[in-house]
Amino acid sequence: MFGTSGIRGPVGDDVTADLALAVGRAVASEGYERVVVGRDARESGTILAEALIAGVRECGTDVLEVGVAPTPTIARAVPWTDADAGVVITASHNPAPDNGIKLWTASGKAFGPDQREAVATRVEREAYDLKPWNEQGALESLDGVLAHHASELTDAVSIDDPLSVVVDVGNGTGGITARVLAALGCDVVTLNGQQDGSFPGRASEPTRETLAGLSSLVESTDADLGIAHDGDADRMMAVDETGAFVPKDVLFALFAREAAGDGDVVAAPVGTSMTVDDTLAKVGASVTRTPVGDVFVAEAAKRPDVVFGGEPSGAWIWPTETLCPDGPLAACKLVELAAERGPLSTLVTGIETYPIRRTSLEVEDKAAVMDRVREHVHERYDDVETLDGVSITVDDGWMLVRASGTQPIVRVTVEARTESRAEELAADAVAILEHAIEAGT
Repeated sequence: MFGTSGIRGPVGDDVTADLALAVGRAVASEGYERVVVGRDARESGTILAEALIAGVRECGTDVLEVGVAPTPTIARAVPWTDADAGVVITASHNPAPDNGIKLWTASGKAFGPDQREAVATRVEREAYDLKPWNEQGALESLDGVLAHHASELTDAVSIDDPLSVVVDVGNGTGGITARVLAALGCDVVTLNGQQDGSFPGRASEPTRETLAGLSSLVESTDADLGIAHDGDADRMMAVDETGAFVPKDVLFALFAREAAGDGDVVAAPVGTSMTVDDTLAKVGASVTRTPVGDVFVAEAAKRPDVVFGGEPSGAWIWPTETLCPDGPLAACKLVELAAERGPLSTLVTGIETYPIRRTSLEVEDKAAVMDRVREHVHERYDDVETLDGVSITVDDGWMLVRASGTQPIVRVTVEARTESRAEELAADAVAILEHAIEAGT
């Protein structure tokens, strides 16, 4: 039921009011007595939130209702209000037909595997602790959370030389970024600033391809950089002052290098470029790998030696601020960095990158294929990790073979220090996967 980032899928098919009601009942039945609930700008979120709140209250748990707000705002509101858990109705960067449910702990960190499994088991068994009419939970509107988030963002950075910034809200909930940057003295222009869960301005996920409008606007003006969010503003990507998209691994390396020093550790999922490792090595810091998913990065970020964590998809975590990926915080941090060290294009040029190859193959039985991959690579290679998929490290690169969490495919990613070696490793990795597929026929 849960993927790496909660429940997501097409509304009316995978995600329904019945499911939201069941999840609400299950969360309350797990003993969470006070729950913060909010949603992103998708219209379907209205019905889903109402159903989930009904389920929570049916089982005796009180609800603090936020309404429409960024996911990091809602996640931060859980510890602010001394609540026991939080729920966000969102499909994050997914397209408009989708919606979903993401759960947050009392610390503002996403539910871990054990907590998700407990909720899923209750839903599967319909094991709910329904209360009589006079013991059902209360409903209270929670005001001021955006102002509270904005205040913490302002306190988290210091921008002595304010910049000119274009903020592409993507018709989502990330308008707080523009407001905070303006309050910090920046000259801010917004793009796709109207909340609209059908995402008419561009696709919800901020990528090189979807940010063409942002790149063009920044290039044609005197803006110092451009910021972009996904639908619920837990992600943040950027373009430099020339309008060029900042590569995801490069942005990761910039944030990590700024946060870490000698002896510090940065949390990153398997498949993250060795650009990050090499950049951190220059300042005496190192990387600890996690399974894919911001929940695993956040779990690693709880360690006292971990000062930053992220996913190249655009989810960035500063554990001293929050264990939720916070796109507006990342935006403010990047503007602060560019104001102090910029221009951003120069910072990007200073990060060395390496060739990466990606492909995927359709399979009928992902689990069986991955079992055969593990068996085969242990016979051929010495440095093999099975933290999430199968990762193989060689002297001048690495290979990752990993099953998709949502599709009937197995993905192959390789990286090397030269183009020719990347091609060789890609061929080797595909051959390993094809051998595993053929061995099962």
